Order: sequence, then C-alpha cells, then structure tokens
Amino acid sequence: MNSHSILPFFALPLLLAGAVGCNKARPQQQPGAGMQALPVQTLTVAAIPVPQSDEYVATIKSRRSATINPQVDGTLTKILVQSGNHVTAGQLLMQIDPMKQEATLAAQAATAQQKLAVYQYNQLQVERQRKLFAAGIISKDALDQAEQAYSNSKADYESSTASRNEQEKELAYYRITAPFEGIVGDIPVHVGDYVSSSTMLTTVDENKDLEAYIYIPTERAAQVRNGLGVQILDNNANPVETTSVDFVSPQVDNQLQGILVKAPIHSPLLRTQQLVKARVVWGMSPKPVVPVLAVTRLGGQAFVFVAQDAGGGHFIAHEQAISLGDTIGNNYAVLAGLNNGDKVIVSGTQFLQDHMPVMPLPSGPPAGPPPAAQHHAGS
Repeated sequence: MNSHSILPFFALPLLLAGAVGCNKARPQQQPGAGMQALPVQTLTVAAIPVPQSDEYVATIKSRRSATINPQVDGTLTKILVQSGNHVTAGQLLMQIDPMKQEATLAAQAATAQQKLAVYQYNQLQVERQRKLFAAGIISKDALDQAEQAYSNSKADYESSTASRNEQEKELAYYRITAPFEGIVGDIPVHVGDYVSSSTMLTTVDENKDLEAYIYIPTERAAQVRNGLGVQILDNNANPVETTSVDFVSPQVDNQLQGILVKAPIHSPLLRTQQLVKARVVWGMSPKPVVPVLAVTRLGGQAFVFVAQDAGGGHFIAHEQAISLGDTIGNNYAVLAGLNNGDKVIVSGTQFLQDHMPVMPLPSGPPAGPPPAAQHHAGS
C-alpha cells in the first residue's frame, strides 16, 4: 500500500474532531445581531379629534326641477331641442299640431265680430230711443224694449269675447316652452307621436340651488338634527363639498324605513339626479392617527413598525398590527393597536423587518436602505 494513500485514512478522525470542536466553540447569534441599525424617522403617536361618521348613498336634486307634460292632446310636429341643451325661460321646446285649434279660434273670433256688430247697432238704437222718449214721441214700453235689446247684445258680445280669449290661451298650450332657465333632460317622444296630458315630453332642471337627499336609518333618529356636518365624496372617497343638514323630515319613509334629511349643495361638479356618497359626521372623539405612508398591509391586515426600546440605548423595529378607521387628510385614524406615545416609524419602512435594529432620528430626509439591503438588492 502506498504511503500517500494511508495518510488520509488516519487523518480523517482528527479532522472530524476538529470540526466538531469548532462548532461547539462558536456562540449562537441573536436575530439581528451584528446588523447595522437603520436610521429612521419616527412620529410620536398622539390623539387628535377625529370625526365619527357614517356613509350613505345620497341623491342630488334641484329645487327647481320640472317634468314637462302637454296640457292639450294632439300630434307632435316639432322638437326644437336635444337632451342636454341649455334653455332659457320661455324658450320654445316643442310644437303640437295647432291647426284644429286655430280653426276653432278663427270661428270664435268671427262669432265675436258678429256679436260686436249687433251690440254696436243696439247701442245706437238705445241712444236714439232715449232721445225720442225724452221728446215724448215714443212710449216707455218701447224704450224698455230697446234697453233690453242693448243689454242682451252687450252681454252676448262680452261672453263671445271671453270665449275667444279662452281659445287664444288654449292655442298657446300647443307651444311647449321652458318654465325657467335650465338643462333639458331625456326626450322619450318623437315627431309624429300623439301626445296627451299624461305623456311625459321631457324635463327641465336648473343646475343650481341643489340639495343632497339622504335617508338616515331610524336607529340614528335620536342623533339626527339640523347642523350635522355632511361631506359629499367622489369615487375615491375624497370630499367634493362640505355642507350641513338644513332640513329633517318629521316623518319616517315607510318603504326605506329612513328619515329624509337635506343638505344644500353648491359644487359645480355635481349634477341633479346624480347618486353620490355622503358622509354624515355625528361628532368628534380623540383617536390616535398615523400617516398613510407608514401603514403596510399583508393579507388584508394593516401593520405599522414601532421603534421599540431594546435597552442600552438600542431600538428595534416592532411590527404592530392595527385596526384602521377613516382617513383624515394624509392620516389614518387608528381604532386599535396603538397607544399615545408610541413611536411609529415613518421612513424606510420598505427595508424594515420585525426586530430589525433601527436608529430613530428626530428629523431629516427619509433614510435609505442599510448596506446589507443594498447588497442584497444588487445581488
């Protein structure tokens, strides 16, 4: 056997023993030991007044909104506007065929002219008869007959004139005009349709003096009052307008089992009949808040990192689960999980891990990643 092949066989136990001895001598490191502390900015948690609120679906309505129905029956011959047009008060919107009514008016006007001629003739006659009676030429009976004929013709003419005026007013109903300045709504009818007083032609809404109609559940009846704060929200839950309740219905809606409240709206971004979210603010209560950017989420659970004193002037990042409320500006209201005085880490959170060493800074720009994190990112 070669001496070179025998040597490793006897040296192997010695090498194994040396390796075991080295493992026993090496101390076990604690998590985070030897890591460089990450400089971070912190924010001390303090309670501030936070609104207590609920969100409801509200409908924007105009105080001046009209549904246009014809007052006469007939065939629609003209539609002079389109949905969405801005119209002024008295502007012609549609025309119903007026030919039959015009003929009726012409006949009534001719009758009135005939009655006028009779009335004027009897007026001359009665004046003549009065002079003859004063001269003793005719009897009192003849004068009375002339007076009676005059009175009858006068009443007949006045009645005919009233009928003609009535027909003229009815002719105006064949012209559909805007009752006030506003925006034309949907037009479900077409030229050639036969319409009646039950036919909805269109709507005209004045897009100002708007109100938000909000139905509050009866469970909140004791808290509903004038002056309650209301925030109208956009699709991203950002306030579009802040207003307050100025009307509370004395009755409960039977179908919705809610109490109608109204709040004035002035924002030009809102339109009548628009559905929006309305946040009703019941009051204020002190709650801790944290910046939105300090919050991380995992599996639907919200977390923040808190700078926790580890003793000896050292701090570690502690991952703390929290329950969030509404947003207040750039902050979240915290319902549970934090106490006043906790130091929430607000910078470098993307580089943090639970129990990682940190070095709180009183102020300054957000810290970058530690060298280990930089090396890992580049590897």
